[in-house]
Parts: sequence; C-alpha cells; structure tokens
Amino acid sequence: MGAKSIETNQFLTFTLGKEVFALDIATVREVLELASITRIPRTPHFMRGVINLRGHAVPVVDMRLKFGMEAAEDTVNTCIIIVEVALEDEMTILGALADSVREVMEISPESIDPAPRMGASVDINFIQGMAKMDDDFVMLLDINRIFSAEELSMTKCLGDMSSLAAEDKPSAPAQETVPTQEELQAEA
Repeated sequence: MGAKSIETNQFLTFTLGKEVFALDIATVREVLELASITRIPRTPHFMRGVINLRGHAVPVVDMRLKFGMEAAEDTVNTCIIIVEVALEDEMTILGALADSVREVMEISPESIDPAPRMGASVDINFIQGMAKMDDDFVMLLDINRIFSAEELSMTKCLGDMSSLAAEDKPSAPAQETVPTQEELQAEA
C-alpha cells in the first residue's frame, strides 16, 4: 500500500445544472468555448452534432441530455470538454457539452467514497465514486462507462458521415474523420 496511499488524483470539475461532476484529468484533452455545432440528422437526442477541431469533425454529446436532465439554454459559461474515450483497442475523441467548468482538483483516493447503491434498476456503473467538496458531493465519472459500445461506435461514425457530406458538396472542403490521439499530438 505504501506509495498508493499518498497518491493524489487530479480531476476536472464541471457543472450540469446545480450538480458538480468530475472527470479524471488524464481523459481530458482540452476545454473549448462553445463553438458552432453542426447537427447530424437521425442521431440520438443527446448528440448535439459535430464541431470542427483543427480540421477534424469531433462529435459533441450534450451531457445534460445523456444523464436524463432537462435541456438548458447555452450561456457564456457553456463549454465543450474534449475527452478521450476507449473504444475497443483505440481511443475515440469526443466533446462533452457542460454548463460550466470549475477547476482542476486533487482528490486523494482515501477521500473517495464508492457510488451509493440505488437499486437494481438504476445503472450507476459510470460513477467511479463520490468526493466531498465543501458541503456538496462531486460525482467522479468514468468516461469509458458513460457510453455504450454502440453509442461510441456511432460517435466514431459521425466523423465519417461529416466527411461524406462534405464530399458531396464540391464547394466545401472535405473534413477528415475523428483524429487519433497521435494525430492531434503531432499537430499541437
């Protein structure tokens, strides 16, 4: 246990309504101001569309809708958190729309409680744990468990669909598919 007990983990905290959530900073690539989102027809209600991220089409998920919350108007604080999600043996890049980003916090493993049991009908596998912040709780999310394999496959295809749509318009330059981690690092 020695070194493990003094380790700290860094999490990016963000809000959806009055609730505070956190993602492991290792899964976060960057935080963007709200950009123009192109809606893709026939996608689930929680898929807002795609954004252009340095020439690549990146799918954007409205996290409020994904979690069954009411939709909200975008504000000056609304932002897109670019995250890496594991899909089989490769990483998929997607944007998570949040009401606002708060801060990066260090949370020691000892101060993380397991997710509360909510009964068999409520799926809480995507909650890594709960941490106390002032008088509130922060839900620590496991980004790799928020989406089903089918949803992640669909988000990967969104970049491809955007490319095909762009190719059909001769005046518009073709967009590339969702970039790999290596491609974005090489461009940075």
